[in-house]
Amino acid sequence: MIRFVVTSDEAGRIDRIVQRRYPYASRRTLARYFADGNVRVDGAVARKGTCVAAGAVIDLRAPPPAPDDLRPVADGGAPLAVLYADADLVAVAKPAGMPSHPLAAGETGTVANALVARFPDCAGVGDDPREAGLIHRLDTGTTGVLVAARSAAAWRRLRAAMTDGRARKHYLALVAGAARDGEASSPIRGQPAHTAWSVVRRVGEWTLLACTPTTGRMHQIRIHLSRAGHPIVGDVRYGGPPAGLVGHFLHAARLVLPGRPPIEAPMPCDRAALLAAADR
Repeated sequence: MIRFVVTSDEAGRIDRIVQRRYPYASRRTLARYFADGNVRVDGAVARKGTCVAAGAVIDLRAPPPAPDDLRPVADGGAPLAVLYADADLVAVAKPAGMPSHPLAAGETGTVANALVARFPDCAGVGDDPREAGLIHRLDTGTTGVLVAARSAAAWRRLRAAMTDGRARKHYLALVAGAARDGEASSPIRGQPAHTAWSVVRRVGEWTLLACTPTTGRMHQIRIHLSRAGHPIVGDVRYGGPPAGLVGHFLHAARLVLPGRPPIEAPMPCDRAALLAAADR
């Protein structure tokens, strides 16, 4: 436990006070640090934007983690199916149930842990030391193409392509009901979002859709399809029917990056088996 008293020069937002005392901590690191309840003001858990006056007693459970503390631990036992690699990037096929990166120091069993075990140059690349150079993320229950950069310069170029629309992402989603071609532009958590989809084929009582998001909000495709009345099979969080899958039937099938051949991930065996069974 670390305790200090706020001086008159420090009075103000508690996150800024902590950042001045621990300047190595990024805003993202501090956001997680506060969300985990590590800071108390006069005995009460403090939120990131809490304003405090001079004389307030601050208790920190521990110092904010340093960047090196947050780097993923190499985990050679974690599965890693490499789809493509060159001097700038590594593309892998993420399985269902495997997080993209650890949330806390020392956590293992994620794609980032597997990456730094096999491709050590990914360690520390990017804005978030936990991510081992990942230029995007997939939800834990989502399968398919996931890409990491192997240098800071490559990460900046690839991230720019992901955010300015030059990268094209293609997903396959198995959804409830008889869906039709469509699109959605409803905001997600107050941010603009757009997803288009087209019917690949009917699969029994379900529909297989090809989905193309042009923005990258968290859970975007899952939310838009649920709002359209066709939640993803297995996605019980957003109203999808259970299907005995690990995760849900959303597969990042293809990613096209500028100047490179398309990167494709094969359909996982359990998803392919579900399609075959539903067709009978």
